[in-house]
Amino acid sequence: MRVSFDLDEVLFVSPVTHKTEAPLHFPFNLIYKERLRLGTPELINELQRLGYEVWVYTSSFRTERYIKGLFKHYKVHFDGIINAQRHLKEVQRDNKMILPQKLPSRYRISLHIDDENVVCNMGPQYGFKTYQLDAEDDEWKDKIIKRVEHIKNLPR
Repeated sequence: MRVSFDLDEVLFVSPVTHKTEAPLHFPFNLIYKERLRLGTPELINELQRLGYEVWVYTSSFRTERYIKGLFKHYKVHFDGIINAQRHLKEVQRDNKMILPQKLPSRYRISLHIDDENVVCNMGPQYGFKTYQLDAEDDEWKDKIIKRVEHIKNLPR
């Protein structure tokens, strides 16, 4: 089963509004300015330990190399990364109809975690399940694992 996370306002958050992981040390803090939501490495590694594939699905144009490089410093490895460039190339292509900015079902992703209401509301229409995460929540990791386990146990 595949689980994907958006980056901005989900895994990357502001230390003004959210608890965050410690910043990277010099000089990496100059290259990677984003701050991870507290518990992100622990959650991703736990999901993978439980046998789930963990992906990033972002509408940002950050490169796969940049994303891998940043998370490598936190000892996190993703099973797949979809950024805006890949989405446009593989999903939107030359389709005349404008498709949603994210289409997890195209990549056989079972659950997508996002902060945007519009993305989460499109799930039923486009065949993917979502979990909306935005505000600071000390129990976010447990809630996501519970949601993943629930989806895994749904009848096919």
